[in-house]
Amino acid sequence: MKLIMRKLFTLIVTLFIVSILAFLAFQVIPGDAAVAQLGVDATPESLAALRAEMGLDRPLPVRYADWLGQFLFGDMGKSHVHDRSVTELLGDRLIITGSLMGLSFLFTVGIALPVGLFTANRQRGSIHWAVTAASQVIMAVPPLFLGLVLTFLFAVVFRLFAPGVFVSHHDNLLGYLGYMLFPALAIALPKSAMTVRLIRSSVGSELGKDYVQTAVSRGRGSSAILRRHILPNIAVPVITFLTLTLIMTITDAIVVEQVFSIPGLGRLLISAIENRDYPVVQAIVVIIAAFVMVLHFLSDILCRAIDRRIVL
Repeated sequence: MKLIMRKLFTLIVTLFIVSILAFLAFQVIPGDAAVAQLGVDATPESLAALRAEMGLDRPLPVRYADWLGQFLFGDMGKSHVHDRSVTELLGDRLIITGSLMGLSFLFTVGIALPVGLFTANRQRGSIHWAVTAASQVIMAVPPLFLGLVLTFLFAVVFRLFAPGVFVSHHDNLLGYLGYMLFPALAIALPKSAMTVRLIRSSVGSELGKDYVQTAVSRGRGSSAILRRHILPNIAVPVITFLTLTLIMTITDAIVVEQVFSIPGLGRLLISAIENRDYPVVQAIVVIIAAFVMVLHFLSDILCRAIDRRIVL
């Protein structure tokens, strides 16, 4: 319990520091939200009036305290560009990006674990070399290019979906899941290849150890040895790697959303940065940081539960 409380305290302090950095970063970089909204030809009077309306004329510590206090109660401010609540603006986009990341992670695990474990005991032979070659090729392909290839193949050639015509989950849930299938695959395939490689190398390194040789000498089959002895020993590095994979999925989702015209957090973030819509950018940055830190927290606790020797 003390361990969990210490980790929670560290998480909260880190989030507080991230919130300060996120707020300050968009206050000191060149550019002005009022100028971005009114244009460079706006009069000084109109710019001053808009800055006062946005609260940009108040001292920086006061603005941060107000923003943080509202954020903690679910009020993320108001978008300067869309003239809407940031909370309302992020609602559907969080669902879209979250479902894209969730699907891609399910594909990653669903592909990598069976393939990795199936080929783990086949360190030589045609299957080994075929999987190795395929993994090397797929790992070298970035999700952006893979997304373009999948779009051309399944949208233009096979006409399984209309490129650029996004199907909302409000209108057609099955159509939405079908549209999200190929973006999720574009993200998942390179990560599946990396995970397969990790599983195979981890199992391979364990096969030569004394405890495995002892189990073999006692007449236990390879499947039983893999399931009862090897898997518990490689669980921690695999869980850690899958956590990092899920974190990397965030940046890949931002890229893939541009290719498939998905109205998620990534497209909103890029648009907000271009338009100096600081409340939206700050909210997304803090949400992403919180997501990353919570994932690390859960991963640490799970790894500690599996192996008590781990010191957090």
